[in-house]
Amino acid sequence: MKEQRDILTEINRRDGMTVPDGYFESFAAKMAEALPQRNEAENPGAIILPPPTLWTRVRPYVYLAAMFAGVWCMLKMFSLMASPTDANSVIDKNPVLAEAISNDVFINDYVINDLNQWDIIDEMIEDGFDSSSLEFESDSDNEVTFVDPAAVNSTN
Repeated sequence: MKEQRDILTEINRRDGMTVPDGYFESFAAKMAEALPQRNEAENPGAIILPPPTLWTRVRPYVYLAAMFAGVWCMLKMFSLMASPTDANSVIDKNPVLAEAISNDVFINDYVINDLNQWDIIDEMIEDGFDSSSLEFESDSDNEVTFVDPAAVNSTN
């Protein structure tokens, strides 16, 4: 059997991680001498703390209330973004909007001019309006004219 050899001693390699002889025997004494003297560490009962201020007593509760307020605001925003509100409830809660919608001049100037008449017909059909009772006529400009069959029959 071959005897084990220490390779590092054979190549005489040192990694630089050495300390002087006897360094750790006197380490604790040297460290104690180097540190400043602290009386409160030797006599903990001698430490006199100042009385707590109002803020130090109230601070945890203020932080807790702020956290709950933040969570409430976040959930409120999520609920507002998640579910679309009903248009009728918005109109009922806002008297200015209700008055504007009931004003014919406002509707003619701002709503009807922005809508294509075919869009109105599509919306009426999607809402379940029975369009079989209406008759439409369109001209070359894609303008739609509603013809009331009752009015046509009464004139004949």
